Amino acid sequence: MPRTSRRGFIGRMAAATAAATIPTIVPSSVLADGGRVAPNDKIGVACIGVGRRGKQILAEAAASDKTRVVAVGDVYLPRAESVAEQYQCEAYQNYQDILARDDVDAVLTATNDPWRALTAIHACQAGKDVYAEKPMSHTIHEGRKMVEAVRKYGRVFQTGSQQRSIEANRRGCELVRNGAIGRVKRIIAANYPSPWDCALPGQEVPEGLDWDLWCGPTEPVPFHTDIFTPRANPGWISFRTWSGGEMTGWGSHGFDQVQWALGMDEYGPLEIWTEGPEFDPPTYHESTGRGPGEEATRSPKVYMKYPGGAVMELGDGPGGGAIFEGDEGTITIDRGVCRSDPPEIAEEPLTDPAAPLYVSNNHMENWLECILTREKPVCDVEVGHRSGTICHLGNIARWVGRPLKWDPATERFDDDEANSHLDRERRAGFELPVNV
Repeated sequence: MPRTSRRGFIGRMAAATAAATIPTIVPSSVLADGGRVAPNDKIGVACIGVGRRGKQILAEAAASDKTRVVAVGDVYLPRAESVAEQYQCEAYQNYQDILARDDVDAVLTATNDPWRALTAIHACQAGKDVYAEKPMSHTIHEGRKMVEAVRKYGRVFQTGSQQRSIEANRRGCELVRNGAIGRVKRIIAANYPSPWDCALPGQEVPEGLDWDLWCGPTEPVPFHTDIFTPRANPGWISFRTWSGGEMTGWGSHGFDQVQWALGMDEYGPLEIWTEGPEFDPPTYHESTGRGPGEEATRSPKVYMKYPGGAVMELGDGPGGGAIFEGDEGTITIDRGVCRSDPPEIAEEPLTDPAAPLYVSNNHMENWLECILTREKPVCDVEVGHRSGTICHLGNIARWVGRPLKWDPATERFDDDEANSHLDRERRAGFELPVNV
């Protein structure tokens, strides 16, 4: 079976990308009738978490003629102040101060994963629309609570799975969905690494960083720059305390394409199992500029069986999509890529499809336009939750190490140990709201 080192995996992905209590009513001065932003007003946006990815999505929102940047927030106040100076707006260290502002209509959030649900749910309670980076949630339970909050408060929520707004990706998924390769029998995705364990030593906390607040719902650990940085040596995205590893990092992109192509935006697989060595993640005791070695990163393959019999295998597939094998051909989808065997399947125009897919050509603009119209965006909260769930299922399968049956309707396993991984403990003071 293939072995995936972290450096090799991220290198391939980089090449492929070359791309408390909160007020619950938005003032009428901000919105026109029906909850829409008044036609002559710009959407007041704020960003919670302005690190690497947060700055990128904020720049996309700020480039639109529909917006004005009102505020930014980050637990590292000097970083927030630097970004605020760029946009001539206010800087905060605590996101709740942002949500209390009447002139904030919508928020972008790009925090570490354990913070995603709290910031999004509190934003919904404050009457703000939300753009949340992927993976949408840290656990399956969190994802469902986020869906409930968005629906209860009538918010417009976009998940940052931007490949739904790339024409080639949409075309590939639409071809698969409409039977261009016949019945789908097999899907080959990437064998995304699951998260590792962290025992990095403590370092001095930088001035202006509220490290306890950064830890948030997780039990505090000593500060280390290679925890604080998303993708460093190796960075919090690789550690189980704060992330699902690349299973949720790049897996959020690849699995989202599988879900879209199979028409599973409100459902998912029924059976999950693994084959290969028992999952034994390495523990980092010191920083290193490389992955912990081929032996340590060996991960069992994960298989998922969908309704209708199609089986997804985590193997040598592309990181930003998957290879779909059908009775009449094969379609490969990756970031900005749609190709087929035979080639004419992808080359011939798809006219009058029985199942046309949502058309969005700009992920950020799609969200902003939907804020004005109050329609659902292309990667609505339920879509983001279901795609994120596939990532979590893959990790849980490795942690449990035995075949599992999954009920997408009840979002429960047939296994008590597996069900124990549906959520995680949260530190006192950072619990999810009981009633969103």
